[in-house]
Amino acid sequence: MGQSSYCVTLIPGDGIGPEVIEATRRVLEATGVRFDWDVQHAGAAVAEREGTPLPETVLDSIRANGVALKGPVTTPIGSGFRSVNVGIRKALDLYANVRPALTLPGLPGARPNVDLIVVRENTEGLYVGIEHEVIPDVAAEATRIITRRASERVIRYAFEYARRNGRREVTAVHKANILKTTSGLFLKVAREVAAQYPEIECNEMIVDNTCMQLVMRPEQFDVIVTTNLFGDIISDLCAGLVGGLGLAPGANIGKDAAIFEAVHGTAPDIAGQGKANPCALLLGAAQMLDHLGKPDDATRLRAAVVATLEAKDSLTPDLGGSGNTMSFARAIAGRV
Repeated sequence: MGQSSYCVTLIPGDGIGPEVIEATRRVLEATGVRFDWDVQHAGAAVAEREGTPLPETVLDSIRANGVALKGPVTTPIGSGFRSVNVGIRKALDLYANVRPALTLPGLPGARPNVDLIVVRENTEGLYVGIEHEVIPDVAAEATRIITRRASERVIRYAFEYARRNGRREVTAVHKANILKTTSGLFLKVAREVAAQYPEIECNEMIVDNTCMQLVMRPEQFDVIVTTNLFGDIISDLCAGLVGGLGLAPGANIGKDAAIFEAVHGTAPDIAGQGKANPCALLLGAAQMLDHLGKPDDATRLRAAVVATLEAKDSLTPDLGGSGNTMSFARAIAGRV
């Protein structure tokens, strides 16, 4: 009997998004796992055409399929439409943002021996977007929302992830010394959840010390769990430790749906030139394979990325090579 296929929503995105999406499809084909892609469009070009960067048809597709692979989409700074990423996470209640940071071979400037996971609460905190001008052009105010429900489920996800993947420690990152009510609630819940996982060590660390320790001794960390804004900052810091956002995948996990993506931007300055590095989305696709219950294929995909980097075969310019997006993808596909 032939292997069944997986129905997955595919969102090419803006800028270099379509290029890295196509490269990732090419490598996924080489795994032998079959996909039925439901292509949906979101982002700046869609906003111009349909009046919204996130049509309801995109959300309906993800709800129906339960899984999506997404390229980067434009988020205007300071004005314009609200982040598509935030909109999707809120609409589908994708409460856990999971960002691995792993040292890969042969990358200049990457710190050795980094192997950690950042689990970020994805639905509340300052990113609820409750803000207004108190005095126009003089003072503005934002509200930070921290709830027991959201804190407990993301912290429990982090401990379950650690248990499922043989991780030894979870570090709960907070600012309860200053933000005693909001961060205090997050930390209180972290202690309660940690007591239910006695086999996993729980560490507590203030966010500013966490950033310093990540720069000085990143190898001490295993799984980090934290609130929305802190997690956004820390996960990009961790990406910097291992070579940059071009190597940073991400998953957004909810009860009924999951989205896998590259966390870098749309890079409009190189769009259409074949210079885009597809590694971040490829590693996001490996997370997707794990999620779909295909861990052996995920391992093969990651190993092929590592082997291609080691061989310096057709690397994109940002990695010091003279290859292009698709030649790099073909080199990886040939090693899957």
